[in-house]
Amino acid sequence: MANPNDPALKSFVETDPASHFPIQNLPFGIFSTDHNPLPRAGVAIGDMVLDLSVLESQGYLTLDRPDVFSEPTLNTFLACGRDEWRRIRQDISRLLRHDNPTLRDNDALRAEALVPTAQMRMHLPVVVGGFSDYLCSLAHTRNCARILGGGDEIHPNWHHMPLAYNGRASSVTVGGTPVKRPWGQTRHEDGTTEFSPTKCLDFELEFAIVIGSPNGLGRPLTVADAPSHIFGVVLLNDWSARDVQYWEMKPQGVFDSKNFMTSISPWIVAWDALEPFRTEGPKQDPAPLPYLSETGKSHIDATVQALIRPQSADLPLLVCQSYTRELYWSFAQQLVHQTSAGCNVMPGDLIASGTVSTGSAPGEMGCLLEASYDGSKPVILGQGTERLYLEDGDEVILTGWCEASGYRVGFGQCSGVVLPADTAWAG
Repeated sequence: MANPNDPALKSFVETDPASHFPIQNLPFGIFSTDHNPLPRAGVAIGDMVLDLSVLESQGYLTLDRPDVFSEPTLNTFLACGRDEWRRIRQDISRLLRHDNPTLRDNDALRAEALVPTAQMRMHLPVVVGGFSDYLCSLAHTRNCARILGGGDEIHPNWHHMPLAYNGRASSVTVGGTPVKRPWGQTRHEDGTTEFSPTKCLDFELEFAIVIGSPNGLGRPLTVADAPSHIFGVVLLNDWSARDVQYWEMKPQGVFDSKNFMTSISPWIVAWDALEPFRTEGPKQDPAPLPYLSETGKSHIDATVQALIRPQSADLPLLVCQSYTRELYWSFAQQLVHQTSAGCNVMPGDLIASGTVSTGSAPGEMGCLLEASYDGSKPVILGQGTERLYLEDGDEVILTGWCEASGYRVGFGQCSGVVLPADTAWAG
């Protein structure tokens, strides 16, 4: 059977060369339409979505469990394991090939199974039971150290293990969901405190894996095991209220400043689809302890961007562009460290990279905290627009892709519009 990643593959579904969703990608998501409002599984191909529930009901896709693709989330499919993910992706690729008449020449089946993206609504693709957010960008860590601590010193543990906090899974939403400016407690320079809408709302440009197979409580994973438990990758925006964060984070850590909402892109790009874009990561010095030791092409070579579309603008304006190959800790190392004490991960769990920054120059920093030096200097976006932090009406758009000769495997978009705070809430 043909390799679904073969760059020579073509689909009978017309795909623009700049599309994020060629036949080499085939990301999974959950969608609905006005004609059929029931959320169900689909795969993106160009400007169309292939309805997997239709193919399953007519016997073109089979799993041991019935009606998996008619469920409103992908969790059951994720629990089927890596062999089944690979087989189903191969079957879908085969059905979409330009030289396979099964779907191409069946007018009735094609009309039922292929839905234009303009006619659909995307839903959260998985039930998220756990969400961990790491701090894997050395540039981001250094930039924040300079801004918040006044120097370049990083705590010694950072180079020895991936560091993270456990986020709030219940407030993870699908991209496109508006974010309401949150209220929170802040402290003024004169020592007084205030409960009010945040004045320093920020985005964070992040990359995240979606867990597929569970490991079981008390069963740590090895670096070699980890990839078989990763279903795929999404973009993630860990919205943050920076003024609330500064006041609450010591000594216990962040809480309300980050738990009000986290957005993920609606399409999960399969881990196997990213195989052609594996690359080596940065040199790790000192060498990690044996349980974290990893060699070879441990990272994904993806370009990721954050853009802001002000309420009065027609087009989004670029804030930054970063590269995931520069993350210090790989996803396998993050997953291994998370399970090293016996923690169990479950299908649909999210593990995020933390803010992806490339450097300290304009356009290289993956959040406004860094780019505006904590609101002390405007970020020039162009067209007469500048920002310190996000304003009501701003739409934040995260996007990213991996580039190959003649095609790209993209992640789509993860977007959200900032809504004003609820004025009726005053504590």
